[in-house]
Amino acid sequence: MNMLIPLIARDLANGWRSAGLWLPVAFLLLVASLYPFALGPDAGLLARTGGGMLWIAALLASLLPIDRLIAPDRDAGVIDQLSLRGVSEETQVIAKLIAHWIGFGPPLLLALLPAAALLKLPAPTIWTLEAGLLIGTPALAALSILVASLTAGLRSSGALAGLLALPLAVPLLIFGAGTLGDGSGAAMKFLGATSLLLVAITPVAGGAALRAGRE
Repeated sequence: MNMLIPLIARDLANGWRSAGLWLPVAFLLLVASLYPFALGPDAGLLARTGGGMLWIAALLASLLPIDRLIAPDRDAGVIDQLSLRGVSEETQVIAKLIAHWIGFGPPLLLALLPAAALLKLPAPTIWTLEAGLLIGTPALAALSILVASLTAGLRSSGALAGLLALPLAVPLLIFGAGTLGDGSGAAMKFLGATSLLLVAITPVAGGAALRAGRE
């Protein structure tokens, strides 16, 4: 585990060079800017539907670099070299999960404020969105890493990973959007449980997938 921080720093640096930490911010703001043109100028309708749209945009933002999360290191033999040095596949997956979340989670939470203003969302909805995405973005990062691990080495792995991740993200979207209209807080609890489950199983399942792909 003493290699964890250097691995996180390396993956963050690679992410910055390949796509830039600004990409999720630009994507979210672009979607929020275009959505009113598609839906129309009705402020009430924007306020009712904008929160769910931002959850979908957050999911898609987490999937933008999915073809660069695992496959380049696997193809270059980096994962094998680290394994030979005693760094388990699970540790490598944990490092990639943390680095991926740092790369898109906090910037996305910051971008949510101007995006919400573009959609004319009320203040209570904005803070509920912030809380929900704070809980949900680690799960989105874990889902991206897990699917990237499962599809690494396959042809057209980026497109396949995206198609595989979208159905698996449905519970997160249901509970995330459900927090916006749930006064009891039950949806937020289910969202937290789903997020915790995904974060917990990703290192185990992702590590096993990497080992299986080597055989």
